[in-house]
Amino acid sequence: MSLVAEVVSKPLTATLHYLKRGAEKPVRYVFDPPAGVPQWNGIDDPRRIAIEDARGREDAFSLDRNGFQLVHAASKVRDFYTPEEVERVYYPEVESLLRDTLGARKVQIFDHTVRNVARAGAREPSRRVHNDHTVNSAPRRVRDHLGADADELLKGRFGIVNVWRPIRGPVQDSPLALCDARTFTDADLIASDLVYPHVRGETSSVEYKPGHRWYYFSDMQPDEALLIRVHDSADDGRARLSFHTSFDNPLAPDAPPRESIEVRALVFY
Repeated sequence: MSLVAEVVSKPLTATLHYLKRGAEKPVRYVFDPPAGVPQWNGIDDPRRIAIEDARGREDAFSLDRNGFQLVHAASKVRDFYTPEEVERVYYPEVESLLRDTLGARKVQIFDHTVRNVARAGAREPSRRVHNDHTVNSAPRRVRDHLGADADELLKGRFGIVNVWRPIRGPVQDSPLALCDARTFTDADLIASDLVYPHVRGETSSVEYKPGHRWYYFSDMQPDEALLIRVHDSADDGRARLSFHTSFDNPLAPDAPPRESIEVRALVFY
C-alpha cells in the first residue's frame, strides 16, 4: 500500500557526482588544511543518471534487499533546529523505530545533522555519491561510543543505520537518491579520509559503474523517514550497505531549500 493518497510517478535524469579512482587515497579536510595541502584531492566524475521514482512501490524496498526502505513515522518534535529537543524527544523516537522495525536489541545514537542551505548553523545537502562509513570505520564507531562493552558487542551482528527525515515537505529541492544494493559490489567503493581537527574518519566514495540502479521517493513529507543501511556486519547475502547522494531536481528548479535531519545509530541484534 502506498504511503501517499495519490501516486504520481516522477522519474527523472540528473547529474550525480561520482569519484574517479586515482593513485592517492582521497582526503577531505573539514577545516583549513596544512599549508600546501588541498582541501580535497578527489577527482570529481559527474554522470548523467536515470533515477527511478519509487512512489507507489514503497513496499518493494527493504534494508535487507536493497539497503534502504521508506517508513511512515510521525514525530512529536516541534523544532528540529533545537539540539536539546532533538536529543530529548527525537532520539528516543528513533531508537523505538529501529527496535520495532529491525528487531534490534540495542540502539545507540551517536550523532545527527540538520541540513538547510538557507539557515545559519545548518549544513547544505551533500552532492557526492558516498556511504557514511567503511568496513574499517564502522567497528571503530562502536569502540568510540561504547568503550568497555565494545569488544563483547562486536562479537555479534551489528550495523549502522542512517535515519533521514524531511523537516518540511514536500521535499523537492535536493531530494535523496539511493543506489540499489543488488546493483553494486564492494569493489565499486573507494575508502576516503575525512579529517577533523582532532580525529580522522573514513567514509566511502564511489566509482561509477553503468550497472548501478538509482531510486528516489518523490515529494517526501515530514511524517516519512528513510532508513539507510550504512553498514551491516552480517555476510549472509543480505544488503550490507547502500550509497546515496542529493541531486539538483530538474523537475523543481525553483523549490525552496530542502530542510532535513539525519540521525546515525549503532544497531545491535
